[in-house]
Amino acid sequence: MAQRGLLLPCSVAALFFVVSFLCIFYISSLFPSTATSNTHFELSTQRCGSSSFSPYSVQETLKVYIADLPRDMNYGLLEDYWSQKDRRAAEDANEELRAAVLAGMEYPPYPLNPLIRQYSAEYWLLGDLLTPPKLRENRDTSSVVKRVWKVEDADVVFVPFFSTLSAEMQLDRAKGKFRHKKGDNEDYRRQMKVVDLIKSSAAWQRSGGRDHVFVLTDPVAMWHVRADIASAVLLVVDFGGWYMEDSNAHNAEGGAMIQHTQISLLKDVIVPYTHLLPMLHISNDHPRKTLLYFKGARHRHRGGLVRDKLWGLLQNEPGVVIEEGFPNSTGREQSIQGMRNAEFCLHPAGDTPTSCRLFDAIVSLCIPVIVSDNIELPFEGMIDYTEFSVFVSVQDALQPNWLVNHLNGVSKMQRNTMRRSIAQVQHIFEYDNGYPGGIGPPVKDGAVNHIWKKIMHKVPTIKEMVVRERRKPNGTSIPLRCHCT
Repeated sequence: MAQRGLLLPCSVAALFFVVSFLCIFYISSLFPSTATSNTHFELSTQRCGSSSFSPYSVQETLKVYIADLPRDMNYGLLEDYWSQKDRRAAEDANEELRAAVLAGMEYPPYPLNPLIRQYSAEYWLLGDLLTPPKLRENRDTSSVVKRVWKVEDADVVFVPFFSTLSAEMQLDRAKGKFRHKKGDNEDYRRQMKVVDLIKSSAAWQRSGGRDHVFVLTDPVAMWHVRADIASAVLLVVDFGGWYMEDSNAHNAEGGAMIQHTQISLLKDVIVPYTHLLPMLHISNDHPRKTLLYFKGARHRHRGGLVRDKLWGLLQNEPGVVIEEGFPNSTGREQSIQGMRNAEFCLHPAGDTPTSCRLFDAIVSLCIPVIVSDNIELPFEGMIDYTEFSVFVSVQDALQPNWLVNHLNGVSKMQRNTMRRSIAQVQHIFEYDNGYPGGIGPPVKDGAVNHIWKKIMHKVPTIKEMVVRERRKPNGTSIPLRCHCT
């Protein structure tokens, strides 16, 4: 009995110790020590780093290498432009500027002719890349781009060809030769030179061109060589001009199917037009007397046929102002006053689904009314256009009285809310950084930085496509099966 009495307390103590130990062990397993956690993270990081890169690594800076092209493909092309009078400009108000360029300006300005200037993204993007680091440090731009000097260090390769300027110069000087694949077509000659230089480079051959970036803001830019650069990242204002009718394929209703060629939202980027009208800050806004305003050409082709029909429906409606013309030197003031006095600005499809008119409306604090079923818009996913725009189907817009009644049904409170939303995004569509020759930091959170961010979002997909291509055995190919947007 005495022996059992001695063992009982000992057993209880032992049991208490074991239970306590198990509890402590269980709790520690739920909350591991910092040292253990860091060690595990470091091991995991080392395993991921064993590959040359991780296609899905998170990055905050886009590293860009500028492809090697001769000066006559960019700033030399500008010198050529300024050496002659632009015959399509309504008046030649650029004589002083032309004299300065011909005197030896290193970085000439982009043309002021609105037919060309609306497509000036190529100029501002290259200017950002050429900005000296010290100049960039002196301005808080929150820039996401970094120029690198070795192609091996780059995420993408920027092709510094002013393709829009090249096309527009050809249209001005010899429009009849624009579609010719001959040496007398200067634009075609330049296109072929760029393609030969770029596709023969080690950078292109390494990636199949998938990490190369071309700026094709004009719908006819690089017209003759689009198939040659189809694998690259293309910066376009919309998909107008990139579709063709396939007469050999028919849908269930017997009509011809529309097939897209070389272009996709998966790899390409929609960029904004350059606005042609000055920005109106909301503090300077005033009561608006017109319900709906439009200034533009009545007769257009393809999807723009809707314009003529809308014109007939709206031209005699009360509160609606419709004018023929373009915001060039003669119609600019008329456009400024028209947009700043209107509650809504009509944006129907033209030769292409969109135009600079949309961005002129935004900087004028005029609520866009978008009647364009196939429109693509820049920076979607970053901004929500439904917060400050009215989207109307072509079918609804062509019903008599429907559009005016619909807009009259938008309350004053709703209009003011949408206008305040416009004011919040105006800067996003600003290209001009105010620096001579465009060589300087971009506008903070402006168009240039947003374009770089959109390209940066494509980098993981680009790297994945490059890796997939590298592991393909000789003699095999990837089918062209992307028909998605």
